[in-house]
Amino acid sequence: MSKIFLNLGAEPHEIPGLWIAAPLAGLIVQPIIGYMSDRTWSARFGRRKPYFLVGAILASIALLYMPYSPLLWIAAGSLLMLDASINISMEPFRALVADKLDESQRSYGFLIQTLIIGIGTWIASQLPRFLTFMGVSDVAPDGFIAANVKLAFGIGAGVFLLSIVYTIATTDEYPPEDIEEFNKEKEATKGFGNAIKEIIGNIVNMPLTMKKLGVIQFFSWFAFFTMWSMATPALTSHVYNTPSPVSENYRMDVEVEKQKYEEETAAFNVSADLAGSAMGSYGLSSMVFAFILSFITRKKTINRKYVHMVSLLLGGLGFIAMYFATSTTQLNGCYALIGIAWGSILSLPYAMLSSSIDPKRMGVFMGLFNMFIVIPQIVAAVGGINVLSSLFGQGDISPMLLAGSSLIIAGLLNVLITNKSAIRYQADDP
Repeated sequence: MSKIFLNLGAEPHEIPGLWIAAPLAGLIVQPIIGYMSDRTWSARFGRRKPYFLVGAILASIALLYMPYSPLLWIAAGSLLMLDASINISMEPFRALVADKLDESQRSYGFLIQTLIIGIGTWIASQLPRFLTFMGVSDVAPDGFIAANVKLAFGIGAGVFLLSIVYTIATTDEYPPEDIEEFNKEKEATKGFGNAIKEIIGNIVNMPLTMKKLGVIQFFSWFAFFTMWSMATPALTSHVYNTPSPVSENYRMDVEVEKQKYEEETAAFNVSADLAGSAMGSYGLSSMVFAFILSFITRKKTINRKYVHMVSLLLGGLGFIAMYFATSTTQLNGCYALIGIAWGSILSLPYAMLSSSIDPKRMGVFMGLFNMFIVIPQIVAAVGGINVLSSLFGQGDISPMLLAGSSLIIAGLLNVLITNKSAIRYQADDP
């Protein structure tokens, strides 16, 4: 997305603001979808699956259209539709894991989900570069998107939709334990007003462990939003010394300057693909992390609190090490550390949360937990990155140093978690 924004004329400091559509969509959509899915049951379609399908169809449409956006504001609007649609699918997915597994299996279940997310992240990040290798052009005229990016988004749309359809076709859901009580409660809380009232009530009466996890999530997701939005301009400039050229700085009616602009644009596209490919290493290492930890959690309990703490600290060191990176190989090493943090973020907070909340409200609480994901992204997008990055100097790499510091703070904040059930499930716990 950052490459698309840059190709459509965005300045690097404008990119966080253009990304704001994504967290805003999540802030609105996820609690509502969680509330609705808690109160949905169909013997034929299940509870969470109808939301998977609707979200996948809408997201696939947005993915297909996104790289054809003719203007910057249209690309930002497409991102809003894309993220709102993904949230319709993603929130019920997390709730489904908790629905189907008892507490002793949830760490394992969320880690398996993270393992598969890691596979998808790595493959997707390699697509533009792979397509270029296969002969698809990575160059486009000023204001247009390269063919390899367009095709990569199209493949993403197809894979997303087919994956959701496969899940729906092969996954059963458990009905409510007391269907009559479920229907009575559903009828008693029917209506938009009741929905808003209950969502607000759940926010006010949020479990203490959820609040503590939320503080950790705030700093974690601030770090990753900074990476997603700013890694491309930061790394193409700091590591590869090929920043995105600004067309207004060149006289296009002068052949020499026009040629220089085209050469610098081509160099930027190459380094952007290299930076994107290196970023895929975090998906690969998160996959390895999840595989190893899922193997362990099949047979043994783990201390979720300390595993999460160490994982976030390693990720923070990975961001800070980018300051010293001078090659793609070194960037791969940085992202490998970041992937350990990512694998933990996608699994252990949800395992800890699901062990400390009412199972009947699993969907709405998972949706509300998303507040601690999207609020830091909104803070980052409206100026948090630009303002706080200046604390680390004026260099292009300063946002990555900010991300590393934020992730280290998140790791240290794990000392706040004291709920024994959240930290480590034991079969004989009350």
